[in-house]
Amino acid sequence: MSTIWLQIGQCGNQVGQEWWKLVTNEKAPNSTLDRYPFRAPDGKLSALCVDSEPKVVRSLLREVKSGSFRDSNISLGLRGRGNNWALGYHGLKREDDNSLLHRTLDSFRKEVERRDAYSGVVLLHSLTGGTGSGLGAHLCESIREEFPVGYILSVTVAPHQVGESPLQHYNSLLCLSWLQRYADGVLLFHNDDVLRRMQVLCGKKIDHAPALQPPISLSDMNTHIASCLAGLMYPVSNLRTQRGTASWDSMLSSIVRTLPRHSPTGDVYQSTAVLAVARGNRAETFNCSLQPIMMKMKQGYGCVSWNSHPLDSWTDPCNIVDLMSSSHSLTICANHSSVSDYIQRVLEKAQTMYDAHAYLHWYWKHGCEEEDFMQAFEILDSVVKEYIAAGDH
Repeated sequence: MSTIWLQIGQCGNQVGQEWWKLVTNEKAPNSTLDRYPFRAPDGKLSALCVDSEPKVVRSLLREVKSGSFRDSNISLGLRGRGNNWALGYHGLKREDDNSLLHRTLDSFRKEVERRDAYSGVVLLHSLTGGTGSGLGAHLCESIREEFPVGYILSVTVAPHQVGESPLQHYNSLLCLSWLQRYADGVLLFHNDDVLRRMQVLCGKKIDHAPALQPPISLSDMNTHIASCLAGLMYPVSNLRTQRGTASWDSMLSSIVRTLPRHSPTGDVYQSTAVLAVARGNRAETFNCSLQPIMMKMKQGYGCVSWNSHPLDSWTDPCNIVDLMSSSHSLTICANHSSVSDYIQRVLEKAQTMYDAHAYLHWYWKHGCEEEDFMQAFEILDSVVKEYIAAGDH
């Protein structure tokens, strides 16, 4: 595979480490070096890790010693970015051409040059941390300018609605606007949704003893996100969002039941496109019952009428998450208009803070300008309007 994986900041590197645990399982299909889809021709992982602090990435040193990870692909700073998009984007004032941004781009160019063809990059990062949001946005912009033909897919994690950082709405606003301008696609995971999903899964496992239900850890949430990515993005010969021995219809019903149907204002949510990935030793039965499953998906996800082919499906006989079991998994990726509610909430929170001039001095101090905010408000407002218009065609 000619794709490079770029892990940025604490969140990006933690999710990335869980991702590599899954896909580098030596029992996984296509795991031999000449066919392995996530390695460079010399057998090293096609990954770069960048963080402004060394604490999270230290665990990767074991992978460096084992020979699977390239030491030159780890770029670290000595000072965090203070949960500030502006500091992450513009960097420290005393930095020169040896800055974290320049070192990362230099490693990226060398990784591109190691392969016969370059198709694109997957960015793993968060919307709220200074490094993930600010440096992530700058890297996305720089990679687009230097490698305009390659695709850029952002896998980004939105913060909890309440309580992560007083700057999270500004950071999310600015980062999302940069992704809208420079990325080809965004897979958005929301911490609140991931936590609810994990609580449902854990509740099912030990519903006979709710008092003993273990707390959901950050590591659990990162593993869940990584397994969702594996279900969607691992090659098919063709996540663990749903697993077990249930029928495909039952699994789909369980997923559809969790979908929000209406916005707070009563508008019906719709999807412009939906992809289902079925994995496991029963994958062939998915194709046998494809028509009723697709009809249920079309109705459950509210596919827009103007798209004549809104649904697609992939299958693979191997369940990458549970290689030793007979379980099967169903992963669904949808461009669902409920995301506009999150964007609208970011807009409203950020606008309220901006009008009150709250915390703005921290952004002016590190190089941000009023035009950056005005452009971000305009871009995200247009995204919300486009989602609304998509259902009116």
